[in-house]
Amino acid sequence: MKQLLQISFLLLFLSGCNSSGDQAATTSPEDDLDAARSFIRSTLDGNYKTARTLILPDSANTEWLDIYERSYNEKMTAEDKKAYKNASINIHELQKVNDSLSIVHYSNSYFKKDTHQLKMIKTNNRWLVDFKYYFENKKDSLP
Repeated sequence: MKQLLQISFLLLFLSGCNSSGDQAATTSPEDDLDAARSFIRSTLDGNYKTARTLILPDSANTEWLDIYERSYNEKMTAEDKKAYKNASINIHELQKVNDSLSIVHYSNSYFKKDTHQLKMIKTNNRWLVDFKYYFENKKDSLP
């Protein structure tokens, strides 16, 4: 009985350790701002697997994210990757258009002068990024 209790405690402890590291990746964002921050953070960190779970699933969004991921992996220097990972997110404005659409104006501390916009759409009770909007409102759309 004592052995069973020890094994149960060990399994509980190990499952707690494993889940805490993946919590950010598996926890669904609570609102538009939380979803935007999660998306921005995952792209700054180069975590495109998580970023894909936060975009509106359509071919244009997927294609743009593929381009960004290739650019991150093939063109970005290790120094720039580190700087992006260390960058903080600066939210300048959350523009609520209606109950299922908002625009997040943001920048990051690595490129302070560049302000970007993400369109957030609530669909099936989840906030997702319409990533193509980022490029529709940007002069230079390549990273």
